Amino acid sequence: MKCADIVCTATVSSTPVFADADIASGVHINAIGSYKPEVQEIPEETVLRSVLIVDHRDSALQEAGDILIPIKNGAMQETHIHAELGEIVSGEVVGRTSEQDVTFFKSVGVAVQDLAAASRVFEQAEKRDLGKIVGL
Repeated sequence: MKCADIVCTATVSSTPVFADADIASGVHINAIGSYKPEVQEIPEETVLRSVLIVDHRDSALQEAGDILIPIKNGAMQETHIHAELGEIVSGEVVGRTSEQDVTFFKSVGVAVQDLAAASRVFEQAEKRDLGKIVGL
């Protein structure tokens, strides 16, 4: 993994699926698995050295073991969360400020964001006359 630019995890693992030493500077991590407070798929050391972005602060602070476990251990505080994804996308908050930053997006799933993305895909498909509507 040392040569990866992007790492995506989508596991139900209760323990980290790689070592922090496997993550080089400048990597972006998308983590969408391990969505329970007592499990983590990302090493605590990686979380601590990352620019941490979440889909929704309140949800992440209730569900994401990748965040809650380091907080419980006293290794970090809630303020380590740099921003919500919407704040980055809108330009309200700057994400990466250096090519060396490890950026980490932790998603616990927010239905309204899924709906917005699906709506956008549907609009673009209609514009391009792609896809087929089926009845259920």
